[in-house]
Amino acid sequence: MSGIILNNSLIKALADLISIIPLLFITFAVIEFIEYFYFDKVLAFVKKSGKLAPLIGSIVASFPQCGFSIIASVLYIKGLISRGTLLAVYLSTSDEAIPVLLSMPEQYKLVLPIIAIKITIGIVAGYAFDYFFPQKNILEQKIDELSQKGCCSHTLESKVSKDLILHPIVHTISIGLFIFLITFAINVVITKCGSAEALGGYLMSNSPMQPVIAALFGLIPNCAISVALVMLYTKGVIAFYSVIAGLCANAGLGIWVVITKNKDIKDSIVLVLSLFLISALSGIILYFF
Repeated sequence: MSGIILNNSLIKALADLISIIPLLFITFAVIEFIEYFYFDKVLAFVKKSGKLAPLIGSIVASFPQCGFSIIASVLYIKGLISRGTLLAVYLSTSDEAIPVLLSMPEQYKLVLPIIAIKITIGIVAGYAFDYFFPQKNILEQKIDELSQKGCCSHTLESKVSKDLILHPIVHTISIGLFIFLITFAINVVITKCGSAEALGGYLMSNSPMQPVIAALFGLIPNCAISVALVMLYTKGVIAFYSVIAGLCANAGLGIWVVITKNKDIKDSIVLVLSLFLISALSGIILYFF
């Protein structure tokens, strides 16, 4: 029986992967093209945006580029942006969720609502944080170049032309692998539980606790987390409000940069805790409304 479950789950995971790989590659190729030619200009604009920084940072972060949360973390540690702006970026960044959804035609309708909700949460939280917890002194800290590497170990601030082809290929392979492994695991667990609804019950579906768990899960600094959240939703295991909570908390490797490079440990704890609380609360609010 276990062998049959594994075989069926493997076949379904492979079928899902094969169906989305072409669109996934096209999506990453388009993103890379835009990032290659315009990212530096946008980054310079964010640095000079002043009081508009939370608004602009949140909007820019919603574009599914690779590594803006990392760059924002570096800018924060260097004292070039505020805590509110960094939180706005973290809450709005979509990491791999949007490309994965764009590779599934039946999920297109989710893209704009997710982006709009996350931008709104980012803007509101960013300005509220700067208003209630203003920074009196921002001291620049030195940070090494290694912290400015993207998820595929490419340099974020100095692009090379080969990235236009190489990075979409590498990204498609790595995210495709994540999708396959996550889908396979979900299929196995769903089969063991009997249905997606049954698995959802174990994960506290129809409960305000599910977005709290999703937000905690989202704090893990890995792009596979956003993929897992999206796949769990498309399989009917978690609810939309939980996806929002998890994706808001999932700032990718940006959190890791702050934790490992920020010399003010208390400040890092406040940032991560704030990110979690805002994300969980946003999910709970969506649950009730």
